[in-house]
Amino acid sequence: MSDCFYLAAAAGALLTAAITIAPADAGEYHLTVSTAAVEVDGRTADKMTINGTIPGPVLRFTEGEQATITVTNETSEKTSVHWHGLLLPGMMDGSPGFNGFMGIAPGESYTYTFDIRQSGTYWYHSHSGTQDQSVLGALVIDPIVPSPVAADRDYVVLMSDITPEDSDQVLRNLKADPGFYNYSKRTLGDLFRDARRDGLGSALRDRADWGEMRMDPTDLADVTGYSFLMNGKTPQENETFLYSADEKVRLRFINGSAMTIFDLRIPGAKMKVVAADGNDVHPVTVDELRIGVAERYDVIVEPADGQPLTVFAEAIDRSGYARATLATAPGMEAAIPSLRPRALLSMADMGMVHGDDHGSHGDHGKPKSDPHEGHMNHDTGGHGHQDHDGHHMDHGDGHRMEDHDGHDGHDMDHGPGEHPGHDHHQHKGHEGQGDHRSHMHDGAKGVTAPETVRPIGWASGFPTGAKVLAYEDLRRHHAHADNRAPDRTVELRLTGNMERYVWTLNERHFQEASPIRVRYGERVRINFVNETMMAHPMHLHGMFFELENGSGAHRPLKDTVIVPPGKTVSVILTAREVGAWPLHCHLLYHMVSGMMTALIVEPPETAEAAVTRNGAIVPLAVSHEGGAAHHGGHAGHGGI
Repeated sequence: MSDCFYLAAAAGALLTAAITIAPADAGEYHLTVSTAAVEVDGRTADKMTINGTIPGPVLRFTEGEQATITVTNETSEKTSVHWHGLLLPGMMDGSPGFNGFMGIAPGESYTYTFDIRQSGTYWYHSHSGTQDQSVLGALVIDPIVPSPVAADRDYVVLMSDITPEDSDQVLRNLKADPGFYNYSKRTLGDLFRDARRDGLGSALRDRADWGEMRMDPTDLADVTGYSFLMNGKTPQENETFLYSADEKVRLRFINGSAMTIFDLRIPGAKMKVVAADGNDVHPVTVDELRIGVAERYDVIVEPADGQPLTVFAEAIDRSGYARATLATAPGMEAAIPSLRPRALLSMADMGMVHGDDHGSHGDHGKPKSDPHEGHMNHDTGGHGHQDHDGHHMDHGDGHRMEDHDGHDGHDMDHGPGEHPGHDHHQHKGHEGQGDHRSHMHDGAKGVTAPETVRPIGWASGFPTGAKVLAYEDLRRHHAHADNRAPDRTVELRLTGNMERYVWTLNERHFQEASPIRVRYGERVRINFVNETMMAHPMHLHGMFFELENGSGAHRPLKDTVIVPPGKTVSVILTAREVGAWPLHCHLLYHMVSGMMTALIVEPPETAEAAVTRNGAIVPLAVSHEGGAAHHGGHAGHGGI
């Protein structure tokens, strides 16, 4: 286990006391959820912590052993701990309201016990209300069989965002005004600049279209003003990873933030991606990767000349950054890059096209393109659009959709060369000249580079010529044994009402939606169709998705996939984990505002009638009381 740091406030300053976590018995840990005074961005705030730290301690296990983790709640509200990405019994998943688990009451303890059936990089966090803003930590499982890629050093890099505001107050602010935290809205000067470049008519139509959708093209992130941390350290504190000459360093990147998607790079070094969401993949060398909330990537870095290197993760809205240093000695630092210009969303992100055919845009706020056209869309940084046909289409709420002509239900493999990485040699979409101002903030928020161009589009903003990881690059290290065609397809439309800050699936709030029920052993395709202007990292508890990315029998396993604005992402799962499993957007305030449903895998002996959509009573159920009720001062998954 690694050293942690207690955070406390005294005399208006941050006191950081290094502590050493006592060694635990193999597979056994004791965690305490409590409240502590923490200084964030110069302000002292009470935050929930695990073992007095943000993040909590790194938990380390070995594949095949039994985990025993006792969590004690010393706060005044119910809490929980969810083991993100782990395969385990439903009761041990730690999601209140699911599988009979109702949370951990104040003053009580709960012992999680389960067998470790996998290896890789994972994490844990509260699944009660908005608590996972600060109640989180990393979890690493060493394999029985050595990794196919060796490394001399092995480090966890847990990225997170933190705000001095109370997390429930953040949600109330968003409910009162969804643009409350959007400090980069377009100005009159932007209109004049657009008119000079595109013509007055086009500029005015663009404003009218966004206004009709009640959306803002600068709204890349719902919440801004965060401070960003790596392993709980600010950029000024400079988390350091030591190495010696000629060593290979494995960095286990975990995006444990509440709302922040990061663009991650190490200037002066390539990153060899060797695992995604805990699962080995064929190595792919990249300059940069975009990592969504709850995603994990393991990379191998080989520093060339002993010089320090900056590990740099900038927020997608360019509001700040987290950083660490790879160095041969403590105290060394490398240059810190300037923040790049913030991108603007475009009508293309919403499946619409600007130009003289303005009248053909169709329904505003929904993708223009048919989500069942059956093609892969490469303009999304790899988080693309791929559509297939199963035997029938199920909207997840009891409705059925007829088959479409097209694929036979098998994964679409386009062969080599047709799924390139996100290469920006010919990157398109930039706005005109900026105002050349350089904004100086504290270290967590950084220095913004002069804006010579303004990137256009959700997948934009990377340097020309950079190789950015694309989902199409990911190939599972071993081929799947089960490559059956899906038995059916479930369509989940990612929907919402920005004016009310309500996020939904198939236009239904969690408390209103019927669960998706599947038979044990059934192969199910899920099409995530994003009808919003926000990217959504969609996460399924209890099992892995097979991401349909054109890699045939080597479809990568992931538990979280980013679905970009206006795009569709398709996954397949084999239902072999009995239980009621949350399926939700992992942006914290989207989840607690309703963007969640339940996927129920019925036991093998369940009668046929019990898994049909006829309202039959079935053995497994979901309680909204545990998952949607208020837990003390924090809103539950039903929102407020």
